[in-house]
Amino acid sequence: MRRSHHAERGRVRYGPPLPEPGLPVLPELAAVVAAAADRAHAEAPGGAPGLRDAACGYWARRGLPAVRDQVLAAPGAAPLLLALAAALGGDVLVPRPCAAWWAPQIRLLGRSVYHVPTPAESGGAPDAYALLETVRRVRAEGGAPKLLVLSVADDPTATVPPPEVVHEAVEAAAGEGLHVVSDETWRDTLHRPRETVLVDPAEMAPDRVTVLCDLSGPFLPPALPAAVARFPADGPGAALRARALDALTALGASLAAPAAAAAAYALGEPDAVSERLAAANRVHARVAAAVRDAAVAAGALARPPQAGRHVYVDLGPLRTRLAAAGATDAQELEDLLQDRLGMPAPGGHRFGDDIDALRVRLSTGAFLGGGPERRAAALAVPDPLASAPVERVLTRVTAVFDDLRATARREEPPR
Repeated sequence: MRRSHHAERGRVRYGPPLPEPGLPVLPELAAVVAAAADRAHAEAPGGAPGLRDAACGYWARRGLPAVRDQVLAAPGAAPLLLALAAALGGDVLVPRPCAAWWAPQIRLLGRSVYHVPTPAESGGAPDAYALLETVRRVRAEGGAPKLLVLSVADDPTATVPPPEVVHEAVEAAAGEGLHVVSDETWRDTLHRPRETVLVDPAEMAPDRVTVLCDLSGPFLPPALPAAVARFPADGPGAALRARALDALTALGASLAAPAAAAAAYALGEPDAVSERLAAANRVHARVAAAVRDAAVAAGALARPPQAGRHVYVDLGPLRTRLAAAGATDAQELEDLLQDRLGMPAPGGHRFGDDIDALRVRLSTGAFLGGGPERRAAALAVPDPLASAPVERVLTRVTAVFDDLRATARREEPPR
């Protein structure tokens, strides 16, 4: 008998963390952290001037000019989103699926989160017509939608929404008076940067978009949580930043000195950081494509991954076999695959997807093996798939998918 409280099931109640890079800490970054380890003073709430200046330089190189007083920093993106939502008030709309950490921050405030369907070709940004209909329905039911959170390089689907989809969603949100938070954590991890067009919502509606970037995704290891946010430059944007800073101060959400030093160094994008990021993107792109190929060959569905450190797989076509193995929903599928694969395989319900849909996110960092030396080996070979740890894990994943396909075919009823 299926349990009624799906939210209480599983090893992680509120969802998995960001996909890890699976690579050893950059030596130059470790040196910066060590040099800051003896600082005794507390970092200022919202980030010290040097860190915020580094963030301004980072955005300026991407065509988004900013000044120090537009920026806030915090120990991770979660407290920044929490502070933003507290400052804005009202209910929040997000795509379905979306990053696992978004909704819990909103619900901590006692606010409602409404999931909006995304177009078939990508995740990250909601369908504009579905967004307008959801806003209308929420208001008719007495709600007060104030914020839309979207992503231009999506976790969990690993897709980059086309410019027209982002533009229509931002235009619809602005027309309804919503503020937009653009989570751009994975924008620097494009698998084919010369072939993929990524547009920034802040260029479309400068007075209504706050840009959020978690550096623990592409630039920093999870042990050094740091994130930055760029607010609109006008009067309402300045007032929003001030209220968000009040919330961060009340939370005590200040960066530790070593993490602040690492963040400022990474945002400066020295050669060591840029070269490591490019190499990591090459490895993860190659692994993600191979994982997707293995899933599709077994009869599953998966959009081609375009960014990030993960692949989102829909095993719905193998439902018969999975049901026979005891997996009839996303939580049971998560348990089954984690047991067979020996790695995290969070179900789609962790990301706001329907629990009855058989979807999982597989992180490519888990394919790089254990220990710094083994993980670094994937960076040193021309083809990452030839690295022994990657080859071993990919073989296991392929075998599991092939077993599901073969059993599903045996159990198909005769035509």
